[in-house]
Amino acid sequence: MLQPELKTRRDKIRVFMAKKGINAALITCNVNMLYTFGRVVCGYLYLPLNSPAILFLKRPHNITGEHVVSIRKPEEIPGKLKELELEVPDKLMLEGDELPYSSYMRLSKLFPDAEIVNGTDIIRKARSVKTEYEVEVFRRSAQLHTKAYEQIPSVYQKGMTDLDFSIEIERLMRKNGNLGLFRVFGQSMEIFMGSVLSGNNAAAPSPYDFALGGAGTHHSLPIGVNGAPLIEGHSVMVDMGGNFYGYMCDMSRVFSIGKLTDEAYAAHNTCLKIQKKLSEIIAPKVICEDIYQVALEIAKADGFEDKFMGIEQQAHFIGHGIGLEINEDPVFAPRIKTEIEPGMVFALEPKIVIPEVGPVGIENSWVVTSEGVEKLTKAPEEIIEL
Repeated sequence: MLQPELKTRRDKIRVFMAKKGINAALITCNVNMLYTFGRVVCGYLYLPLNSPAILFLKRPHNITGEHVVSIRKPEEIPGKLKELELEVPDKLMLEGDELPYSSYMRLSKLFPDAEIVNGTDIIRKARSVKTEYEVEVFRRSAQLHTKAYEQIPSVYQKGMTDLDFSIEIERLMRKNGNLGLFRVFGQSMEIFMGSVLSGNNAAAPSPYDFALGGAGTHHSLPIGVNGAPLIEGHSVMVDMGGNFYGYMCDMSRVFSIGKLTDEAYAAHNTCLKIQKKLSEIIAPKVICEDIYQVALEIAKADGFEDKFMGIEQQAHFIGHGIGLEINEDPVFAPRIKTEIEPGMVFALEPKIVIPEVGPVGIENSWVVTSEGVEKLTKAPEEIIEL
């Protein structure tokens, strides 16, 4: 990755640091290391406010450079800074919402005279507005994501369970270049490559904060497929993460086993209507909660309020930021006052669950431009009969 791109990202973080009087950050979590250094390593990126970043590297041992310093343990960092004639910080930022408590306390003790602050919100805010390079990576990823989704009907066979179908789609995604890793922010958020939901399983409540849950095949991972057969008259929603270059595109498409009920097709059209309306109003300066309210009003007007974003357990959001993780800022939900900015990349996912039929709806990835939005994922959006 080009160094100017990485410097741009680091400088975005520095802008927020300066506003809070923070004169250094110590970054070590995988996603943030990938964002600021360009690859995942075991080590610590020391990010001063007014001088070049220093990578204190534990492993791998084959990375060298002017600003790379080999260490065995983080306790060596203060001494190394003195050798480099760099000032130790008096206000240090750590990834407080991501580090284990023991790691947070250990790193806090490196600079006993410094004020230690939680910088997770700062880093996530910087990451929420993508650079031109990142947007182009999203475009490339979306093309591969779309190519894979267009092949989904070819792997369906009559008599499959939802698990059988999911396995074949996961294989298809991997053959098209998907890295197979679904990165999620938050220790209580976990999933494999994505979900395939059919029939009443789409209404099964889940402990995870995804739009639709699913019972899963085991209580240790209660989300997604439950092993039920795909039967005539049921819909199948495929929601596989599009991690082809490290960035998580998000796309859902609906398939059917035979024909669905009239209500299901009407509900799907409502979701397409919501997508169209929101894509027309989302623009810089628009407030996130207002976007959610518009979606809810359309669902209510069309008679689907009680089935919108779930039945027994409804998700109270309509979209979310995406990036190196699937759940980044902003979130289109009640009480979220965040203003949309150019360069934000997000998933929009109006979905409705029809009892005894399954889920319908749509999800696409979008980038905010100076005037509106650009759709990135462009697979066919109608319900496709398998």
